Order: sequence, then C-alpha cells, then structure tokens
Amino acid sequence: MTKAEVVSEIAKSTGVDKETALVVVESFMESVKDSLVRGENVYLRGFGSFIIKERAEKTARNISKKETIIIPKRRIPAFKPSKLFSVKVK
Repeated sequence: MTKAEVVSEIAKSTGVDKETALVVVESFMESVKDSLVRGENVYLRGFGSFIIKERAEKTARNISKKETIIIPKRRIPAFKPSKLFSVKVK
C-alpha cells in the first residue's frame, strides 16, 4: 500500500477530502521522524512502537581488496509491532 492509497482510505473512511487527509498523514510522519531524530521513541498503543536501535561497532572484510574495515556504531530507526497487531497479521 502506498502513501496515496493510505490517504485515499483515510479520506473515504472519515469523509474528509484527500488534501486534508494528505496533510494529516504527512504531519504524522514528520512528527515521528522529528521524535526519532531527537532520540525519543514513539509508542502507539495497539499498533506498535517506532524506536531507535543501537548497532554496535563491528569488523567487516572487503573481499575484493582483501582488507579489514571497522564499521562504527550507529543508530537506526526501527518499528516494533504490538502484540495485538502481530496476532492480527498471523
């Protein structure tokens, strides 16, 4: 499902026009991104959590150059579905 399809579904189910639904969806996504950039997790009860995961530093190999490189630790965004959500998907 694309963002346009999500906007259409929201507009259809709520009765608002697509432009308003698009503004709401984009505002939601921007709020989630801003929170994660600040290091704050976003918890949506019954849906799931948008969280920041820490990836540890690791050693890797570049096979073509036959050299070892170190990949520094980093933070990545992740989504963890709630139990209710996971049960419905099964």
